[in-house]
Amino acid sequence: MCGMPQQPPVRSTPTRPSRPDASMSLLTNVMDHSLDDGYAEAAARKKAAGTEGMPKTVRAKLGFAVGLVLAALVVTVGAAQARISAPVVAKEREELIDRIQEETAAADRLEDSVDELRDDVSARQRKALKDDGGSDGNDLVGILSGAVEVHGPGVRLVVNDSKDAGQGGDGDPRETSGFSDTGRVRDRDMQRVVNGLWESGAEAISINGQRLTALSAIRAAGDAILVDNKPLAPPYTVLAVGDGQRLSTRFQNSPDGLYLHVLQENFGIRTSISVEEDIRVPAAPSVIVRTAEPSTEKGTS
Repeated sequence: MCGMPQQPPVRSTPTRPSRPDASMSLLTNVMDHSLDDGYAEAAARKKAAGTEGMPKTVRAKLGFAVGLVLAALVVTVGAAQARISAPVVAKEREELIDRIQEETAAADRLEDSVDELRDDVSARQRKALKDDGGSDGNDLVGILSGAVEVHGPGVRLVVNDSKDAGQGGDGDPRETSGFSDTGRVRDRDMQRVVNGLWESGAEAISINGQRLTALSAIRAAGDAILVDNKPLAPPYTVLAVGDGQRLSTRFQNSPDGLYLHVLQENFGIRTSISVEEDIRVPAAPSVIVRTAEPSTEKGTS
């Protein structure tokens, strides 16, 4: 048979590696490079961020600790100063209390001295009246001026606040609408009582032992009533020397007596009047004439 000459079949034979460990290179590469570039870059950024953030956290904690230390220091210093200043404040308070007590005692001594001097002046005035002839006219002058103590029949009038008297506000509620009355006795109430007794025939009057004269004044200072600048406390006891029964009747029927009755009915002011057989009215502390002068028959001094 004509034909192409037969060639022996070619068999492929594996090439032998040049190095014995050439077949292990892939496994080595996988083991050496287990993460791709993206994972490696992310891990690097995370590591860098952790490295930079750690000092910030430490600084924050350190600043907080320093703040706590400063706050504790301030509290400690304040407490120490308070402990140091407390004895000083207590000492100053005790010294102030001692000064107040000393000044109060000094004021009491001065008031006692003033009372003694007033009594001495009154005694000298009475002696001068007696030495000047000792006539009935001079005795009458001493009685009318309040320079001498007097006694005789008369009336005892007691005026007191109502039982539920409270603190008052400004103004006079008995004349101004819109105010509730407090039930307290006012200075003007006592003025009307005294004027009513004078008009009813009283010859000498005292309020709580304070003799009234032509120079006396009844005023108010807050809730207190002043007679010749001396504060009086309720109840107010008014002694009036005169014809007892006649004086009592005339006063209760006078406009001022009716005014007092209205206070009792409408505002709870407590009053009582009684006729006495013998009432003693003390002399005035002092009667000083500064400008008045006796006149002659021709009208000149």
